[in-house]
Parts: sequence; C-alpha cells; structure tokens
Amino acid sequence: MAAAVLILFVSCLSLSENLVSGERSFSIDYKNDCFLKDGKPFQFISGSVHYSRIPREYWKDRLVKMYMTGLNAVQVYVPWNFHEAVPDVHNFTADRDLEHFLDLANQTGLLVILRPGPYICAEWEMGGLPAWLLQKPNIILRSADTDYLQAVSNWLAVLLPKMRPWLYINGGNIISVQVENEYGSYYACDYNYMRHLRTLFRHFLGEDVVLFTTDGNTDKEMKCGTLEGLYATVDFGTDTNVTEAFSRQRRFEPQGPLVNSEFYTGWLDHWGDQHAVVNTQKVSKVLEEMLTMGANVNMYMFEGGTNFGYWNGADHDNKYRSVVTSYDYDAPLSEAGDPTEKLLAIREVIKQFREIPSGSMPPATPKFAYGFVTLRKVGSINDVLNTISPLGPVRSQDPLTFEEIKQYYGYMLYRTTLPRDLPQPTPLISPLNGVHDRAYVSINGVFQGLLERDKVLVMNITGQQGDTLDILIENMGRVNFGSKINDYKGLVSNLFLGKDMLTDWRIYPLDIDGAITGGWPEYRQSLTTPEKEASAGPTFYTGTLQPNGLAWDTFLRLSEWRKGQVWLNGVNLGRYWPARGPQMTLYVPGCLLSTTRPNKITVLELEGAPAHMRVLFMDRPQLNFTVDKS
Repeated sequence: MAAAVLILFVSCLSLSENLVSGERSFSIDYKNDCFLKDGKPFQFISGSVHYSRIPREYWKDRLVKMYMTGLNAVQVYVPWNFHEAVPDVHNFTADRDLEHFLDLANQTGLLVILRPGPYICAEWEMGGLPAWLLQKPNIILRSADTDYLQAVSNWLAVLLPKMRPWLYINGGNIISVQVENEYGSYYACDYNYMRHLRTLFRHFLGEDVVLFTTDGNTDKEMKCGTLEGLYATVDFGTDTNVTEAFSRQRRFEPQGPLVNSEFYTGWLDHWGDQHAVVNTQKVSKVLEEMLTMGANVNMYMFEGGTNFGYWNGADHDNKYRSVVTSYDYDAPLSEAGDPTEKLLAIREVIKQFREIPSGSMPPATPKFAYGFVTLRKVGSINDVLNTISPLGPVRSQDPLTFEEIKQYYGYMLYRTTLPRDLPQPTPLISPLNGVHDRAYVSINGVFQGLLERDKVLVMNITGQQGDTLDILIENMGRVNFGSKINDYKGLVSNLFLGKDMLTDWRIYPLDIDGAITGGWPEYRQSLTTPEKEASAGPTFYTGTLQPNGLAWDTFLRLSEWRKGQVWLNGVNLGRYWPARGPQMTLYVPGCLLSTTRPNKITVLELEGAPAHMRVLFMDRPQLNFTVDKS
C-alpha cells in the first residue's frame, strides 16, 4: 500500500511541469490522487489552533510561529455558541473577530482549512452547540429534527456568507471546508441531516469549493460520517498503523488525496486525570511516514490554548468527566504559545519535504513571577446575593434547569426551607443523579457539604423546620462528545430530604461575570490590613496585584485553595481545582495586565479558602501534579 501510494504521489508531482497556473483554483485531482492548487499538485502540512482559546493580541504571534515551523496551512474551528450565545444575537468582534483571524493568517502566508461545524467537539462546551437549543426539551441534536435544522439553517445563513469572500477561489485563503465533524461517532447516523447540511454549504459557498468530512478510523464511523459529494478524510494518532488507516480511507474514497485531518500531537486532560503526554519521537516518526506517502496532514493541536471562562467541555462514558481549564494538549506550541522540543522535532521533519522560511523562530513570550498577593474576604454568596442576582429569584414548585431559567453557564442558587425539624443527621438525596454538576449545600448560611454528579448522591444534614436550605449549583461544562450532549444543567430532577420531596423553590440566576465586569467588588485602597478570616463554603475574595511596569505572561497558583473560579481585571480566567488536579496553575496572558494601575483579582472559592488567603503568580506552569484521589 505505502509503495503504491508513493508512486502515485510522485506521478502527481510530475504533473506540475506540464500545468500552467491560471485563475485561482483549489480542487481534487482524482486521477492522480492529490489536491490541485492553481492547477499544480499541492500537499498541505497544517496545524490546528483555536482563536477562541487564544487572546486576540497573540493571534499573530502564534500564526507566525506556525509559518516558521514550515506549515503552509492552519485548521480553524468556528464554535457556534461562541458567536451566538443567545438566539439571534451574533458577536464577531474583539476575541470573536473570525475575519480578523483569517486576515492575519493570510498576511502570514497560511492557507486555511475551515471547520464551521455546526458541531465541532473540540473538548469545547457542548461541542460548540449553543445551550439555548435545549430550551426545546425533546430536541434531537445533530439530526433532521425540525427545530434543530431551523436553528442550524439560521446560523449558517449568517456565518457562511461571511466566509464566502475568504474562499481561496474568491481571492481569500480558505482552501477547503468541513461539513459537520466526526458525525460517524454520533448515534443518530442521520443521512437526511447530512444532506441538508451539504445543500446549505453548497448554496452559500458555491459548487467549486472543496467540502470534506472527518471521521475516526473505524468502518462504522466512516460509514455513518461520509456522504456523496463530501470528500471523506480520516483522523488518527501515533498509536495507529498508518498504512491500515489510509487503506480504510481508500475504501470510502478510492481515488483522491490521502488526508489525516486530525493527527494527534497530544491529548486532553480531565480533572483527576494524569496530565496527558504524547512522545515526541513517535509524533516525528509517524509524521514523516505520512508525508513520505504524500499524505496531507493536519496536526491537532499545534497550540491548544486555554478554556477561559466556562468554555471547557466534558466527556461522559461511564461517568461525567469535566475537561480542565488548560488546553495545553502537550502540543508543539505550549498553552502560552512557546516553542517546545516537539515543535523543533516537527520542523526537522518538515524540512525534508518543503523549504522552511528563512529567519529565526520567534522566541517564547517573556514570563514573570510577580509573587504573592494576599486577598481579603468580600462575603459569601448569601452576603452579596443582591449584587450578583439583581433580578431576584424565580419561584417554582419544582426545580428548574439552567436552560429553563435562560442562564446557560456558571452558577445558580436554589433556595427552599426545611419542611420539618431534623435533630438527627438526615440524608439529602439526589435519587436520580439529578445534580448537574456540583452542589454546594448550606443551611442558614453555614456550609454543610456537597453533592456531585455520578460521585456523591447523598449527604447528611441537620436543622430545624423553616431553616433556609441553599444549594449553589455549578455547571462544570456540557458534554461535548457522544450520545449525551443533550446535557441539561442545574437540578434536573427533584431532591429528597429523607422521604420528603423538596418543593417551593426560589431560584436565583447569578450574573457573577456581569457584576465583576461592572467593577464589583470595589477596590478599597484604604484597606491596609486584609481580613484574615477565611470561610467554608462558597465565598468571594479579592485583592490587587500592584503594577511594576511589566505586562508579561504569568501563571497563577492557588496553593491550598480547593476549587473555584478566578477573574483578573474583569476577565474570567477559568476554573481551578488543585484538590483534584492535575492542573495546578492558571495561565494569565500578559495582555490582561495593566502596567500602571492595580490589577484586581477576584476569586470565588467554593469549598473553603486557606487561612493564609494568598495566591502566587509564578513564571512557569504546573500542569502535571498527581493528587491522592482516595
């Protein structure tokens, strides 16, 4: 197989002497098993980066580093929920300015392989699908369900016309466009859905653009994920036999270029996992083998980046597993965009197949250890409830989900009262595993403990009739892959107190991000001695990192803090969970820091802050700490 493919590729390359470049074109040469760019054989060597996981200020730096490695293309996902967080409100500005990213890639000399979904997976919240789709309780996602198709059609009618001028054949740099993503891995296997998408893509992008699918390396995945008129490609990593993998692609595409659309340079982490590492020598060896065969390769990821805010996804095989904040992915460029030994090894491989741009690789961005900052307590969730829930509660006999309240991310507070005296410890039970995903339980403002999806379904409480029972629910990211992506959040079924079903709820949607963006909590410069008393349970803390004239990247470590969320100068850096690991530090891009004004840190600690109430800014990440999971 490999020898035959190599002969075909040499034959394909030999055509270049006889072809004369005319108008801009990008197509598939089925006779000679290759892509044609401007009428000449073309092999792409690409890498994936996600503009949604990298600050806009750093996009150019990352693209230049890719170009200097020898790549000639970049593969880009478009997360639907990143651009349409609420129905019919579209945001393509600032960090969401997709066209600016495409323009920077074009200026850098990189072609683009566009993956607009509508589903992307990517370990991203709900696989890129907006959570507001779940307001239709019986919706069948990624299928020909009428409600789903209407929403998809509306979205693509906004996105794809923006992309059409950027097609290579129209003078831009997009050479091919993926339709859906790894659809063969989804249970629905709905060809009518895929036909509908094909019609939409052709309508908005034209008949000449190369449309393709990507699927895992099994017959079932290829069978359900491919469709006539969409070029079938595969994905696989270093643990796969290359010849066998491309033989499977050949069974579905007997002619045309060999393509690995996701060659895995690393892997993701879940909370509680060990940090994933993929051997550099294996990556280099398999990459060289594929390029020697004439295959087109996209490295996933080339830089992973960061799941800022609430954008991390989750997996659910036999249990729910949330993805960590870092998406470092053990990629050739680190989470902070720094070249690694893996990148240098990849560059040496690419040198054998195409000319590397002259000049030196841009260096790592400077890092700085700003040191310790002591925080002060602002107050518990109950203390600041009017500030973070300005609209007040929604009343309901039974608990409502995040989606029913139309708060899709973050946290909500469920409040009721104890129906009777509980002099002895009494079980608070989630009998149907209805806490999605973590519940922090307090009585009269005193923290009692927690419930956790698939892990802790019962805890004991005591109290008196009429006492206030508060349950703060954390949405830890919707499932992004598989059959459980209809992942509703909050209390999705009733809780019981012994034999009593709890009812009569006041449900507070919490706009924590809105309050912090608006300047809360206020900086009290006159406070010279921070409050030393830490609290158990969900509590806010704040402090300031004084400017020193530098705005360099740094890494925030919360030693002995347990679990929570961090904001810096109003930007949500993501979740921390050192009590579970493996990630111990949060990446802080230097572009978020002020060189002249105090930098405000706000922490929501969910379980209990340490007595020292200090956080540490370091000059290096810690992503591979192993904790005791007993």
